[in-house]
Amino acid sequence: MKQDLHVVIYVKLILTAVFWGGTFIAGRVIASQIGPFSGSFLRFALASGFLVLLCIKMEGGLPRLKVHQIVTAFFLGITGVFAYNAFFLSGLQTVSASRASIIIANNPVFLAICSALFFREHLDLKQIIGICLSLFGAIFVITRGELSLIFQGAIGIGELYIFGCVASWVAYSLIGKLMMHDISPMVAVTYSSIFGGLCLMPPAYFEGITNQINSYQALTWVCIAYLAFFGTTLGFTWFYQGIKAIGPARSGVFINLVPVSAIVLAFLILGEKLDHSLIIGTICVSVGIFIANRKKT
Repeated sequence: MKQDLHVVIYVKLILTAVFWGGTFIAGRVIASQIGPFSGSFLRFALASGFLVLLCIKMEGGLPRLKVHQIVTAFFLGITGVFAYNAFFLSGLQTVSASRASIIIANNPVFLAICSALFFREHLDLKQIIGICLSLFGAIFVITRGELSLIFQGAIGIGELYIFGCVASWVAYSLIGKLMMHDISPMVAVTYSSIFGGLCLMPPAYFEGITNQINSYQALTWVCIAYLAFFGTTLGFTWFYQGIKAIGPARSGVFINLVPVSAIVLAFLILGEKLDHSLIIGTICVSVGIFIANRKKT
């Protein structure tokens, strides 16, 4: 029974990676047309509505938080919603989706290290090898097999914004593990979305959202809706369920599938070329995930 539950969790984490791969494409569209705070606010305004409805259906309502839970939920909103998405859309204004995805592929590495430091979560040699192999696969995909490219070129402000995504996500994941001692993943995600959306409202206003919102194109709204439902409502909830079931380090490994899925979706939607690096990288990522999550017999 427990093994079947873990299979369901793994499937959800894989689908989450696919959804998040699509966010790079949607994010590029949004970033080219509206400001980062405006796009982020609209995403989480919609997502909060979806999450509240889902919480009512699955949890029987949105429970009232205690004082210490409010503080934790606020920091979840600041890290995983406000900071991450402001960095994300700001970075995508100047950084390609591929380059951004390889930077964010460092998430599981730092997440695993911080989990070991703060939660004393043990990482054995098998898990370390799996994490490194899956990360290598992600790098191989993004660099199209030319690994030396990762060391070439100056790091601009856009890349620094995307590095901010890594720091924000690690903090969000670790704080979320603390919060889920008291409440369910669904409630945690819902409150973090609400608090984060409220924090995004003032900078979105000063960015001119009230004057520009009527001129947004239909494609922009489609991308915002995608980010809100698939990238946030389902993605955040399923990732949190993974953290609770198998831990931050193992769940974080699946983030390495995000750049792979981003390239596949770019091929299907934008017609970008597929090459040998995608095949080899996908194999490395898949094998790495299998090794990191394989239990001893």
